[in-house]
Formats: sequence, C-alpha cells, structure tokens
Amino acid sequence: MSEIIANEGGGKRKGKRRAKKHSTHIDMTPMVDLACLLLTFFMLTTAFSKPKVMEIVLPEKKEIKDPPKLDKDKVITVILDEKDKVYYYLGLAETGKPLPILVETNFSKDGLRKLFLNRNKALFTNITTFNEAVLKEKKNIPADTLKKQIRALKKADKVGPFVMIKAAENVKYGNIVDVIDELEITNVARYAIVDINLLEKKMLEEKKNAPKK
Repeated sequence: MSEIIANEGGGKRKGKRRAKKHSTHIDMTPMVDLACLLLTFFMLTTAFSKPKVMEIVLPEKKEIKDPPKLDKDKVITVILDEKDKVYYYLGLAETGKPLPILVETNFSKDGLRKLFLNRNKALFTNITTFNEAVLKEKKNIPADTLKKQIRALKKADKVGPFVMIKAAENVKYGNIVDVIDELEITNVARYAIVDINLLEKKMLEEKKNAPKK
C-alpha cells in the first residue's frame, strides 16, 4: 500500500516507502490439540465397532454307523424360503404317511421365538434361574466356567426339542443366522442344518400355491 510522505529538507515530493518484510510464523499449538482429539475419537470408535461373532458348535466329522433315532414328537423342522419367508412343521415328513401341516411364521418375537420358547420352556427356565443366581451372588466367576455349566445343563436336558433347519433355493445366508440366533436366545440345546428333501419341497410348493383365505 502506497502513501505520500513529506521531505523535511526541501520542497514536497512524492515517494513510496517500502513495507517491512516479516518472517512467516505459524502457531501449531492448536493443531496439536486437534490431532489429540481426533486420535482419541478414532480410538474409541474403533473399539466400539468391533464385529460381534456368534459361536456355533459343530459336531466332529465322524462316521456314525447307527445314528440315534429321533423322537418325532420333539422334532421341529424350520424351512427357509426366498424373500425372507420362513415356515415350520412339527414331527417328520415320511413317505407313505400323511404329511404334516406346514405353518408360515416370521422372525419376530411372536414368531419363531415364541415357538421355541413354548417347546423349550423347561430348559430355558433352568438356565434363566441359574443366570439369576449367579448375578445375585455377585461372584467373579470366569466366563469359561459359566459357559461350561450352561453346556452341562443343555446336555442333561431330555425333554427339549430338536430343531432341523432347512433352506430352499435362493435363501439368504443371513436368514439361517437369524434362526440360529433365535435358538441361542431361547437356549435350545439341539439343532442341525440339514438339506431339504423332496417331500418338503412338495409341501413348500403346495403351501405357496394354496389360495389365500
């Protein structure tokens, strides 16, 4: 920016005075505080967003010569279909015998969860009572010990259902996980993922093509 100055030695004349050049200095202290805040934020959000893993205990691959016979009165077969459809029937579908009734349900608390709770009420009550007793005593029991005792309760159960999970074509993997999640919530001790058979495919097609009431 230019300005007019007077020369004390004589007449007035116009001139320019050069601006003084200062060295550039940037205060980085606020940036250090900001970096610490961002680092703390990312560390916390990373810890909170850890993926949850569901433990699924699968049987060992052993050849069984004489597989145990299933009590058909305790069997629940869940059939998954495309578009998040889920059905179930009680008992077994056997050739030459009347086919069981296929019932449509859903993944809500009034669907599969209610079905599993009604059929697994005794074991669910025992495990719930055990957990409440542990919380009441307020003892620091290792998590592995608790899981071991709950597994023992499940192994000793003789009246709970045996759930078979079967999936038709184009079923989302997430639907299978949803069913297993409901089984874990209701403490069902015995379940398996099995291939759907021809009779069940026929039952599914008849159910889907049946006129709606």
